[in-house]
Amino acid sequence: MADTALPTVDEYLATLSDPVRLADAKQLLEIMGKLTGQPPVMSYATIVGFGSYYYKYATGREGDSPKVAFSARKEHLVLYGVIFYDHGTGLLEKLGKYKQGKGCLYIKKLADVDMAVLEEMIRNAYNRPHPAEG
Repeated sequence: MADTALPTVDEYLATLSDPVRLADAKQLLEIMGKLTGQPPVMSYATIVGFGSYYYKYATGREGDSPKVAFSARKEHLVLYGVIFYDHGTGLLEKLGKYKQGKGCLYIKKLADVDMAVLEEMIRNAYNRPHPAEG
């Protein structure tokens, strides 16, 4: 694989040595694929995205980004697009155990959250216009 080439989704999954993290990543692949109707695409070396949107900030920065995405990192599953600053945070009180960044949701393992709530959050995030869309 060339230095600039992204891994395939299967190649990325093969790098996950923790069996719980791997099982959770596979479950997120299935859920996000089902809820978005989109195939998984490696957006970055360790981020699996579904769908895309175009953004343009007042600063002039612009580009394409996945509509919803996840990364199975060593400490947490990181979900992108599900929350964005104050957007999409209405169901957090029902979710379960998580940490929140400005635009990311951090979950230790899927067993720590209410999957019906998480699925609703993913569905809502995918179906609404992203706040950064230009």
